[in-house]
Amino acid sequence: MSSPPPASRILAPDEPPAFEVVNPEGRSSAVLLCDHASNAVPRSLPELALQEEALREHTGWDIGAALLSRRLSVLLDAPLVLSGYSRLVIDCNRPLGAPSSIPEVSCGVPIPANVIDAAEARARADACFWPYHNAITALLDARRDGGHPTAILSVHSFTPSMPGQDRPWHAAVLYGRDRRLAAPFIELLRREPGLCVGDNEPYHVSAGGDYGIPVHGEARGLPCVLLEIRQDGLLSAEGVEAWAQRLAAIYREIEAQGLPGGA
Repeated sequence: MSSPPPASRILAPDEPPAFEVVNPEGRSSAVLLCDHASNAVPRSLPELALQEEALREHTGWDIGAALLSRRLSVLLDAPLVLSGYSRLVIDCNRPLGAPSSIPEVSCGVPIPANVIDAAEARARADACFWPYHNAITALLDARRDGGHPTAILSVHSFTPSMPGQDRPWHAAVLYGRDRRLAAPFIELLRREPGLCVGDNEPYHVSAGGDYGIPVHGEARGLPCVLLEIRQDGLLSAEGVEAWAQRLAAIYREIEAQGLPGGA
C-alpha cells in the first residue's frame, strides 16, 4: 500500500473545492443540501479514478441530484450546499468510521482503492468531508444568528432497482427522530396522481447510518427531511424540471401553512 497523501495534498490547489455554496443569501426558509452531488475524484487518488464504471453509476454519486438541487435553489430562492467529490472518496452522508464512509464494497462492487489505513481515511475526511460540513455549519449558524427561519431539505436520488429488489416508488421521504417536515411532504406527494411514494423506504434515516439530517437538522432542532427521487425520473431536463416544480410547490404550501415546529 502506498503512503497516504496528507490532507493538504488530497486536493491540489487547481482542483475544484470540496464544496460549493449557491445562493447563500437566499430568502427561503429552506436550506438545501446535496451530499452526493459529484462523481469527481482527486488526482491524488488515481487507483480510485480507474473505477470509471462504478463512478458513473449510483455507486459514485446520486445521479440527477445536483441538477435537481440547483433548480430547487432557483425556484425557492434557497441556499444550497453541494459536495464536491464522489461518495467513493468519502461519503458526506455517513458518520466517519462507519463501513460505508469509505466503502471497500459498494452495491456489490469491490473498491480496492478504498482498502486504506486510518491515516489516509483522516486525510480524506480533512480534505473532503469536514470542509463540506463546516460550510453547512457556518451557513446555519449565520441564519440562526440572523433570526432566519430554517428547515433542511437534503436532496438525493435512488436507483430503480437493487439486486433482488425492484423499487416501485417514484419518490421517497426519509426521516429519523423528527417527522415534522416529512409528514406533510408524504401527504402532499401522495395527492399527486400516479405517484408511488415511500414512507421511510427504501431507506430510512438513523444516527448510525446518516450524518446530515441527524447532525444539521435533529441536533439543532430544525425541521428536516431527506428527499429521494428515483433516478429514471431525473435523466432528462424535462424530468428534472418537473420534479423541481413539484417539490417547490409542495414546500411553498407547507411553508404557507406554517413551518412545522415554528422553527
